Amino acid sequence: MRFKRNPWFWIAAVISLVLDHLTKFWVVQNFDLTVPPQTQPLLPGVFHFTYVVNTGAAFSLFSNGGAIWLRWLSLGVSVGLIVLAWFGPRINRWEQAGYGLILGGALGNGIDRFVSGHVVDFIDFRLIRFPVFNLADVFINAGIICLLIATFHSTPPTPTTPRTQDDRNSISE
Repeated sequence: MRFKRNPWFWIAAVISLVLDHLTKFWVVQNFDLTVPPQTQPLLPGVFHFTYVVNTGAAFSLFSNGGAIWLRWLSLGVSVGLIVLAWFGPRINRWEQAGYGLILGGALGNGIDRFVSGHVVDFIDFRLIRFPVFNLADVFINAGIICLLIATFHSTPPTPTTPRTQDDRNSISE
């Protein structure tokens, strides 16, 4: 079964997609979309839940309209990652987790863009006046961090022929 080739990819993708949509559903059910946005401080002045909609990319980039292409970008990234995991080689766990988290985030925001034309953002980190974002954005960034770890944590390829004592001596000289 192809799911067994890269199991951490599928686990990370499903968990991140489900968590993203559950939290967005919770926000939509419990907050009113108002101007100014309704906010609930968890740590006043530091961390709030603030319900806003975003027609742009992650962290409200390109939110000044004309970002219809983002839904197609989300779809293309999602399809590409699924093809990689399904048909590609077995990849290490860090890569599986990284690509899976990116898929979950891309699907989470992509589904929202196709269904409603915007994404629900609610994580408001005010300590550094950062744009409001959602868990899909967090998962995409966590996936990138996993891929960076995989890059620096990768083991060198093993040689196909065993080295002789002469080979080892010539390297150290």
